[in-house]
Formats: sequence, structure tokens, C-alpha cells
Amino acid sequence: MEITAALVKELRERTGAGMMECKKALTENAGDIEAAIEHMRKTGIAKAAKKAGRVAAEGVILVAAADDGSRAVIVEVNCETDFVAKDDNFRAFAATVAQTALAGQPASVEALLAAKPAGGTETLEAVRTLLVAKLGENIGVRRLERVGRSADRLASYQHGSRIGVVVDIEGGNDSLARDVAMHIAASRPVCVSEADVPPELVAKESEILTAQAAESGKPADIVEKMVAGRLKKFYEEITLLGQPFVKDPDTTVGKLLHSHGARVLRFVRYELGEGVQKASADFAGEVMAQV
Repeated sequence: MEITAALVKELRERTGAGMMECKKALTENAGDIEAAIEHMRKTGIAKAAKKAGRVAAEGVILVAAADDGSRAVIVEVNCETDFVAKDDNFRAFAATVAQTALAGQPASVEALLAAKPAGGTETLEAVRTLLVAKLGENIGVRRLERVGRSADRLASYQHGSRIGVVVDIEGGNDSLARDVAMHIAASRPVCVSEADVPPELVAKESEILTAQAAESGKPADIVEKMVAGRLKKFYEEITLLGQPFVKDPDTTVGKLLHSHGARVLRFVRYELGEGVQKASADFAGEVMAQV
């Protein structure tokens, strides 16, 4: 069967693959477009498997919210390089991931990847696999978090494509809620209040502060007071309510919320690549290795 330009064009539209890859697939499958698609999926899976172990710490953080403000979802979709992170195909895939997560409210990444986007015939995992083959990088959906509105409003904020925040807030107004979301993006609080700080984190910090204070050589009762004072400072630094408000450092977020009769019930903050061990590039070493 003759491999016509129209046939190649149809395969490109259906798979999103490059022209030469489409022509090659059609040639190897005697012009049978369905067989070519199956072949491309199989080779795509093989390519994806080979790239699965490669570190993917670039990409995007996206927040999607329901029109009625009742729920939101925040997702992290990764690739290997900043170049691919700006690619339209990757961006479109990430947006589809976010909208599919919002529509279906999956409980895990695995459940999300097994879902089909609205109007789609393939699962997100199948789409991801073909995208890996097309772009030549490891691409993955790393995490997602669902946030439902508990009280008055959900607010969200995105700092470019690298930081995303969703806040569930009671009282106040939309402007206050957005300001709080922006503050969380900038100041990285660990939790809302002192009562929410994980006990293991407190124990670890207390141990460090006690050891530091003991080196002063002061009496035990003085050391105890020193540790208490430093712990108070520690709580102020890591809790949302204790932090100085970024727009007005003379007041804390806690005081700001109180003045508006508002209360933060929950927040989620994602930063791109946090917790991922990135490989350090030794370009001189790579050149010498090739020589």
C-alpha cells in the first residue's frame, strides 16, 4: 500500500508523533494505520520503560479548581529538563492531568493515570507513554492532593509554574484569602498552628537546641529557659499563624486573620522538585570520559 502524505498526516493527528516516525511506522506495517498505532504504542512503552529510572525533577505545578469553588486539586507533573517543561505538548498533557484529577477526584496517582480524560479514548498512562516516546524524556505524574471546601472559600495561588498553593479558609473575604495563599507560597510554613507541628519535629528540634544551650555552660534552669525561648522562635518561623505577614512584617498572619474574623483550616503547598535528589552534572568529567 502506498504511504501517502494524507495517511501520514492522519497518523500524526491521532498520535502526536513526528512525521518521520509516523512514516516509518506506516511503512513497517504496510500502510495499516491501526497496526501502525499499535506498533507505536508498543515501541513507546519500551522507550518509556528505558527512561523510567532517569531523574525527572523539572516540569510544572498546576492548580485546577471547580467553577463553583467547592473543590480544587493540585498536581505535580515532571520531566527531565526545563526545555521540555516549556514544550506545548508537555504543557497540554499537564493541563489534561490537572483537569482529569479535578473531574474524577482520584485518591492516588495510580488511579489518576488509569483514568481517561474527558472525551478521550486512552488512559492518561497510555498518553504519557506515547509522550515519553515523542519527547525523549522521562515524564511522570509525581503527586496530587485534593482539597474540598470546608467552610466559606478555597483560595489558590500559583507562582509561575514552580509553586502552587491551595487554602481552605473560614471567614474573611476573597482578597484576604488570596493574600494568605501568596504568603504561604513565599514563606513555606510547615503547618497552620503550633498545635499542628509534628511531635517528632518538635523532639528533634528540642534535642538540637538543648545541646546548643548546654554548651554555654550555664546552670540547668537557665538552659531550660533558653531552650523554651528558642522553641518559641522555632514555632513562629514554621507555623503560618506565627510568621510575619509578607505584605506587612509588623503583624503576624495570625493577627491578620483575627482582625478579619477569619481562620485557615488547611493549606497545601507544592514546590516543583522538592524532595527529589537531582544528579549533579560534572560536564568536565563527561567530556573527559568521552575523550
